[in-house]
Amino acid sequence: MIEQYGWSEVWAMAFAPHAHAGHTPGRVILQHRNGYLVVTDAGELQAKASGRLRHEAQETGPPAVGDWVALSPNPQDGAATIHAVLPRHTAFVRRAADSARRTQILAANIDVAFVVTSLNADLNPRRIQRFLAAAMDSGARPVLVLTKSDLSADPQAEAAQVAALETQTLVLTVSAREGVGLEALRLQVKPGETCVLIGSSGVGKSTLVNAFLNEDRMATQAIRASDDQGRHTTSHRQLLPLPGGGLIIDTPGIREVGLIDAEEGVEAVFDDIEHLMQECRFTNCGHVSEPGCAVQAALADGALEGSRWAHFQKLKSELAAAGDKAERIAKAAERRRLGGLQKVYRATKRNDRGGADR
Repeated sequence: MIEQYGWSEVWAMAFAPHAHAGHTPGRVILQHRNGYLVVTDAGELQAKASGRLRHEAQETGPPAVGDWVALSPNPQDGAATIHAVLPRHTAFVRRAADSARRTQILAANIDVAFVVTSLNADLNPRRIQRFLAAAMDSGARPVLVLTKSDLSADPQAEAAQVAALETQTLVLTVSAREGVGLEALRLQVKPGETCVLIGSSGVGKSTLVNAFLNEDRMATQAIRASDDQGRHTTSHRQLLPLPGGGLIIDTPGIREVGLIDAEEGVEAVFDDIEHLMQECRFTNCGHVSEPGCAVQAALADGALEGSRWAHFQKLKSELAAAGDKAERIAKAAERRRLGGLQKVYRATKRNDRGGADR
């Protein structure tokens, strides 16, 4: 059964040490508050992480949808305990809402990352670039999907404008309502591959999942007429098998993507700017007023769009700020730890003196 969920000889080799320990392989297909739903050769089991794994997860992150795990099943109760997570081939992560540095894994072991946005008033090229940077940093192959083409007066022209900005990424235009472009979308996921849909709430991800599955599995809602903003419908992450042999992960909508160590992703999205910066006369060029600055020359002759350069600088600043804040948080945590040790030491000394007086 797990072969239907992407199990292969590569994963079997990675699992070998856990097999010797008597554990069973499985893949996380659903994540919820109380645990996970894991598919195994014995069927689907409700699983929870072991105490040791929860402790180790402080560094690697807890199990996520798409992860391959080693577990001890109890088929009679339909339950299992997860003891280990196999090393991830790829992972889509974002910055956790309550931390500058802590990451939240949205999907693991993905082959194709569909960055989904809609061709309506909510179309935002800068947001697209943020999602693409995170998608490229995940290790998966990004594909940009422009949905709801039936809402655009000239979808091909809009798609051409977006494609001109992202020359390294395949851009597909689809309309689930009219059935346009769906077959080209399905062909991007080969048998055994796993794809994920990433994008803001209401851009049509759940509708695309239904189109992939050829059934109305996911709840959908119409966009708000007042501002063209979509309404959130998916409340959990879930991995589903596709009729063609692939797999798909649906995720809740994300309004903002926090960049965590996404330097490579930003460089991939803005590779034209990276190449320009390498052509500057001085290696320490600040790209402001230095002589021989290739960036300023490109801005002057129109080869580089000013808004694109500004957004590149903004993302770079965000990465730097996240790193600085993480360092401050780490130092503060270390100060609290040392302070706690000092309090324990002082209390111990007082107790020792009290015992000596008696």
